[in-house]
Formats: sequence, structure tokens, C-alpha cells
Amino acid sequence: MLHSRVLRYLDEVARSGSIRAAGERLNVAPSAINKHILLLEEDVGEALFERLPRGLRLTPAGEVLVAHVRRTMQEYRQVEAEIRDMKTLQDGEIIIATMSGLAGGIVPRTAATLVARHPRLRISIRVMFVRDIMQAVTDGEVDMGLAFNLPASAQIETLWKMDTRLGAVVSPEHPLAKQESLSLASCQPYPLIFADRAMLIHGIVADAFAEAGIAVQPAFLANSIEAMKCLASAGNGIAFLSKFDIAEEQRNGALTYVPIRDRTFGKNVLSLVQREKRSRGLAATIFTEEIIRALRSVLE
Repeated sequence: MLHSRVLRYLDEVARSGSIRAAGERLNVAPSAINKHILLLEEDVGEALFERLPRGLRLTPAGEVLVAHVRRTMQEYRQVEAEIRDMKTLQDGEIIIATMSGLAGGIVPRTAATLVARHPRLRISIRVMFVRDIMQAVTDGEVDMGLAFNLPASAQIETLWKMDTRLGAVVSPEHPLAKQESLSLASCQPYPLIFADRAMLIHGIVADAFAEAGIAVQPAFLANSIEAMKCLASAGNGIAFLSKFDIAEEQRNGALTYVPIRDRTFGKNVLSLVQREKRSRGLAATIFTEEIIRALRSVLE
């Protein structure tokens, strides 16, 4: 830590009330400690100690600085412990439940990155429907769940969430791919790719067209996000998905996301959750941090 030696000197002199006593405890010459204290006072521009006949006493400025020093040293010790834990992190298992679109991109990429750094980790990715994700998290069968539009539950703790509006997903060669945004009406002439009626996003998209007064008949229905992405990349079809569903394809240039400017689209909230009051191990904690970082990067 930068200037850690000076900080230790200052802290010990404050505790001991004497430069000589601090030198004995630190096994450092009192003259060296005194020199560093004087230089620090010069940098601060204030006296840090009152020189008394029988020792030293902190001035108000010294009390403020020492309180800061002790907080800094405590935080640094915590950082050192975390770094040691990361270096020794070997065995550990992480189980995440998620949906098909996320399981085809952002989740496995994050898992691969983490395992590359810690080869003995084991990460299980389970693709489930929303109700099954909720049950698996509640029962403690998985460490965490990542999914869209999870219902509220007192047994579930939300670690991160974001309203991720659906947009038009098209191939880069699609006539609308270069648009900054689209209206629902501009999508109508093209083959539309809807999620199956059993999927939550079917209702979000169908209701949006209905509220906009646009009668549509989708050319394709699919109960798989992967199938919807393949249909969009294969021709002039338009799927309605979030940026997170196509994070990998957008990164590779295989698909393009174009925002829909109509206000009729309902919320499409992506949440990372765990069981309420669940104690996470180091492996799960690190994975949580990595997946949140990856999710945020999609929006940059």
C-alpha cells in the first residue's frame, strides 16, 4: 500500500503517545519515525501532535487524519485477505439457473472467463422456465437465478436488476438494420418472429401491437430464443428480444438490435437473484461480481 510505512508510524505514535515507545514497538529508530512525522506535518500543513513534557497528544487535525488512516489500513487488510482468497481459490461449484437466450451467450461466456482464471472451479448452467427458476432458487438447488420478469417473492433476494426494453432484432443486412430506432408500424411489412404463446414475451409483444392499433399475424412462432435468433439471422424476419438475449451475436456481428420507439412495450425486467439470506461462498461471490460486470457492459 502506498505510504503504508508512514501510516503505521503515525498510527503507532498516536496509540503509544510517544515516538520512543512507538519505535520500540515497531523496532524502528525513533529519529526515523520523528523525521517521517515532521514531513507528514509539512505536507498536511498542520501540526498533528502537541509536544507535551511527557509525550505527544493528537491535535484536532491529527485526530481526523489518524481516523482516516485507521479506516484505510482496515480496508487494505480486507483487500489483502480477498486477494489471498482469490489466489487460493481452487475447488468450488457454482450452479446458475437461467433462460435459453441468456444461456446461449452472456452466461457461458462469463463462466468460461472465470474458469480460465480458476481451472478447478465447476460451473453448472441449467436452462429452465421462469417458474422452475424461482422454485430452484427458493429450494436452494441453485446458487442464483438470472431471468426476465421474475415474480416478487419474500424468499428471494435481488442482487441486480434492469428494465431491458425489447427491441427489433434483425440481421445486419436487413433493410431496417441501420435505423437508429423503429416504430412498430415500420416492422409490419416484414416477416415477424414472435415467441410462443407460452412465453412471457409473447404477451409483451402482442399487447404492444394491439395497443398501437396494428393488426399483425406473425410469420413464425417459436418457444426457443435460439430458434428466434436463427430465424432473424437467416432472412428478413424481425424478432423482438432484448440486448441481453443477443449479446454474443451482436458482439460477433451476426445480429443487430434496433430500439423500438413506441411506448406501448411493457416492462421486460432482467434480474439476478438468490435465496433470501443465503450465505454465498467465495466462488459464488466472484461469479456474481463477474456476471453483473458482464451484464452492465452490454449496455455500454
